[in-house]
Amino acid sequence: MAAATVNEHLPTALDATSEPPPLFDGTTRLYISYTCPFAQRVWITRNYKGLHDNIKLVPINLQNRPAWYKEKVYHENKVPALEHNGKIIGESLDLIRYVDINFEGPSLRPDDLAKKEFAHEELLPYIDTFNKTVYTSFKGDAVKEASPAFDHLENALHKFDDGPFFLGQFSLVDIAYIPFVERFQIFFSAMWNYDITTGRPKLAKWIEELNKIDAYKSTKADPKVIVETFKARFLAQH
Repeated sequence: MAAATVNEHLPTALDATSEPPPLFDGTTRLYISYTCPFAQRVWITRNYKGLHDNIKLVPINLQNRPAWYKEKVYHENKVPALEHNGKIIGESLDLIRYVDINFEGPSLRPDDLAKKEFAHEELLPYIDTFNKTVYTSFKGDAVKEASPAFDHLENALHKFDDGPFFLGQFSLVDIAYIPFVERFQIFFSAMWNYDITTGRPKLAKWIEELNKIDAYKSTKADPKVIVETFKARFLAQH
């Protein structure tokens, strides 16, 4: 079970005019952007495990980044990044596993061997292909070209019948996919009047059940911001 719901006051994003926090003072910090799907993965993980007091959120304004972030925190100058035990760790898929293993709270990794294999041999390796297929579709016949990717998720959700999630129970796999599916659902609806769950009942149920999880709900981006960001990034030349 997820940790109890926490109504968290979200801090203002730090920009080029902001002073850095007292770095490497023993505080564990998660550097994110409120609009970044990669950062959202780690934010959900932190919330689900009830680590609001253990891991402090430090939002960064990616459009006007503070120079100290690249110089003193994460040389890659990306989010997410975790400041923990005197070091900085990046890459969202690595981080969700790191947070799950190294902090208290409910485990997000399955014990069942078949589920572990499906996660690590099928679902997690497919994420990049899924995202690339959908993003590329925006420049063509989007609904037709993206459909195989959404069908792939629908089929994967048939694998285990002991719950509505990819591995039956809520896990790191769901956390890895939902920030992107959330954005794709909004964008396809806004741009092409297409519901990605049409004819995909398992996908519809998966999204419905995820929207009942407070740890995820509190991280969702503003749909208007998603649409405008995607239009500017992917359709600007149209």
